[in-house]
Amino acid sequence: MAEGSAVLIEDGLRREHRDAAVDLFWEAFREKLAPVMKPEARALSFLRTAVDPSHAISAISDQGVLLGIAGFKTARGGFVGGGMRQLRGAYGLFGGLWRGVVLSALDRPVEPGSLLMDGIFVSEAARGQGVGTLLLNAIKRKARELGSTHVRLDVIDSNPRARALYMRQGFVALETSETGLFRHIFGFRSSTRMICEL
Repeated sequence: MAEGSAVLIEDGLRREHRDAAVDLFWEAFREKLAPVMKPEARALSFLRTAVDPSHAISAISDQGVLLGIAGFKTARGGFVGGGMRQLRGAYGLFGGLWRGVVLSALDRPVEPGSLLMDGIFVSEAARGQGVGTLLLNAIKRKARELGSTHVRLDVIDSNPRARALYMRQGFVALETSETGLFRHIFGFRSSTRMICEL
């Protein structure tokens, strides 16, 4: 992204950005998800059917390039939804079934009054230029629009840079949960629940 370029923040995900959004999501979360979702071609196939544009906020350059996404989850669904039907479509009956069981360990319920972050990621070319901060501010605005009292997210222990950004943005750490045996699958030992009161 060129220095001084404008960044447009908009609700939703443009149709022409769907594949780019899936690629950016996979780039950001590959390390955590690949042990369960590989091979990569099938993971991308699943994600293309599972993404819900209505639960996204996009950052777009003034040239129309997707720079990043902040996904969120409400009682109506999340940015990366999908269920057994989509998993079976990508992995077959048995492959979809066991992946669904394991991935359910990552699922987090939406609590009353809370807007739940469902992934935030920025393209490598746009990192360090304030795009993540713009997306977090947009998430807070969206939460207020929806009548939420706070934004909640979970950050894993292997991502201290993200945790530092969240703390600068007013998020406070509550409790930390160990992943137990799932650490061997997902590659992180714990996740910390953080909230930002609005």
